[in-house]
Amino acid sequence: QGLFLRLSYPCLPGPGAQQPLWIPRYEYCSGLADFARRSRRWCGPLLSLTLGSCRVPVSWNGPFKPHSSGYPLIIFSHGLGAFRTLYSSVCSELVSWGFVVVALEHRDHSASMTYFCTAEAGREEWIPYQHVPQGQKEFYFRNKQVHQRAEECVRALQLFRDISSGKSITNILPQDFDLSVLKVSGIDLTKVAVMGHSFGGVTAVLALVKEPSFRCAVALDAWMFPLENALYPEVPKPVLFINTEKFQTPESIGKMKRLSSRDSQTKIITVLGSVHQSQTDFTFLTGKLFNRIFNARGTLDPYKGLDIISRAALAFLQRHLNLEEEFHQWDNLLEGMGDSVVPEAPFCHSNL
Repeated sequence: QGLFLRLSYPCLPGPGAQQPLWIPRYEYCSGLADFARRSRRWCGPLLSLTLGSCRVPVSWNGPFKPHSSGYPLIIFSHGLGAFRTLYSSVCSELVSWGFVVVALEHRDHSASMTYFCTAEAGREEWIPYQHVPQGQKEFYFRNKQVHQRAEECVRALQLFRDISSGKSITNILPQDFDLSVLKVSGIDLTKVAVMGHSFGGVTAVLALVKEPSFRCAVALDAWMFPLENALYPEVPKPVLFINTEKFQTPESIGKMKRLSSRDSQTKIITVLGSVHQSQTDFTFLTGKLFNRIFNARGTLDPYKGLDIISRAALAFLQRHLNLEEEFHQWDNLLEGMGDSVVPEAPFCHSNL
């Protein structure tokens, strides 16, 4: 019924600002263990011990920085087995360039763990990650999830429409941030995009079909498998596909090319030296042990990879949200021109 999200926004500097935990609750460590098919008994505590104290270098509940014409809005959809905080690096980077980013936590059993609050005050019900049930075809299981996820992206946009119209929004979770500050000089709802990684990437593509107000989508290493073929001709807006070197299959790339062949503004590029988890926060945190468990780092420096992703996305967003910025200086990336970037996708062995 509700929505669960992490709101990232430009804020004013303040003394003694608190930085939020990267993994917000221990339960998420257990969820990551389940997703990786590792034992909760040892993997959960190990994740908590090594990563539980990591904090996101942002100001928690910082004062909102007003903007004369409102900030463009990005709705972000996480990948399979992830949750709302695991893309803090790319979300924070986009915020630093003048966007408001809404990172959803989906309730379709695709998050490694999530929860919702019932009508009884303070009571939480946890929703664990669910592997494909035995005997059920994966496509039908994941297709149902991707439609729920896209609907949640649409509902997130509606939430901010309600805020802008002055409706009173109830936030069940205890915190001091007042959503009504977004009403005045907060968000420009004529400049809205949808973005996501992996399962979230194909979610972003489907959200374009479901919501006309999304003007474009940025799909990070999109897992195209769950989307039915009949919907590809229905995608009405351009998509930027930013792929990693060692994840995509020829079938998945073929589906992306179906969209680019219909719309010259849809672009496909590949970042060399990257793996699927290079587009998550894990690539900044992992040592040898976690790299072995999660395969989280390629040969490309993580900070260089983040620069490529964010600059390509910014150039694309300027073009399709009509932003008056200087992001067009990175237009060459959209054609696959630049260090560690190539157009479309080179053939390689996939991890799928």
